[in-house]
Amino acid sequence: MNLLLDTHIWLWLVGDPGRCGSQVANELRNPQNEVWISPISSREILLLTEKKRLQLNVETRKWIRENILRLALREAAFTHEVALQAAGIDLPHRDPADRILAATALVYNLTLVTADRRLLGCHGLPLLPNR
Repeated sequence: MNLLLDTHIWLWLVGDPGRCGSQVANELRNPQNEVWISPISSREILLLTEKKRLQLNVETRKWIRENILRLALREAAFTHEVALQAAGIDLPHRDPADRILAATALVYNLTLVTADRRLLGCHGLPLLPNR
């Protein structure tokens, strides 16, 4: 299975892995699975630290770079196809980051790992719920 981490799952995986449910933890440990990250998650983390809603133990850019390498995350680039797909995503809210994550999962044929109830209600999106 190819997994796309939602931003909060990435943060939990690094800072509080106990928040990841057993099924998510098992899939993330499975060496047959590829784990992907979207650049939108890096942007969200940068914004959260700028707004002081998130504090990291190191400088934010360093944290992002180190944890992409440490976790061997593959990059799901934000492409024109992702942007076009995002325009057609039917979500119950207008969060552009969630639209991009959902579109990225669809374009790259990835399963989105999330605990976000709003995304978990998105029909047609391959999901691995963190419960």
